[in-house]
Amino acid sequence: MVLIRLKVPAGATAPFRGERKHPADRSGARRCTLRAKLMRVKLINTALVTFCLASLGVGLNSAVAGVKTGDKFPELGSFELEGKLPAASTNSIVLIDFWASWCGPCKQSFPAMEELHQRYGGRGLVIIAVNVDEKRADMDEFLKRAHASFSIVRDGKQKLVEKAGIGTMPSSFLLDGEGRVRFTHSGFRGEETKKKYAEEIESLLGK
Repeated sequence: MVLIRLKVPAGATAPFRGERKHPADRSGARRCTLRAKLMRVKLINTALVTFCLASLGVGLNSAVAGVKTGDKFPELGSFELEGKLPAASTNSIVLIDFWASWCGPCKQSFPAMEELHQRYGGRGLVIIAVNVDEKRADMDEFLKRAHASFSIVRDGKQKLVEKAGIGTMPSSFLLDGEGRVRFTHSGFRGEETKKKYAEEIESLLGK
């Protein structure tokens, strides 16, 4: 019998502080991964399998569904998302960001998304924030405190998040004008991530 010790890659997740819905969490921190209790068991299994295979050096393509750099991103209209999807042209650069109300780093990433939207929206960037909360009320409560003028939809059935193979929150995909994934981000690390977003968007806009 082989015992596998799972180790989350450094910087992939961030502690979640101040969540009053989990008073029993004495550590004062919660990991923003799909192992959180609010996510479904099937997504927990996906994350665990991903970590196991990575530790064994096994390729994930044949074992875990997921979207990788170079892939065409799944057609959003086929996943029964709640909310209105923006009408993006074929030349639009699209940033798809997966987030949840219980995710601490998501509270930090939302202002960054708004800044990117204001800065590049007029030049062809479309931001779609995909919420994965099981309860719509949790999403609505979060949005009362987070200003966002970009598009927000909810993956209530969690079909898209499973198809994309999301393992941490937040996670994002930057698509080129053909809908192909050019850059991916796992987690949010403040100014470092904001700088990378700007550089990547500029490169796709041809500036």
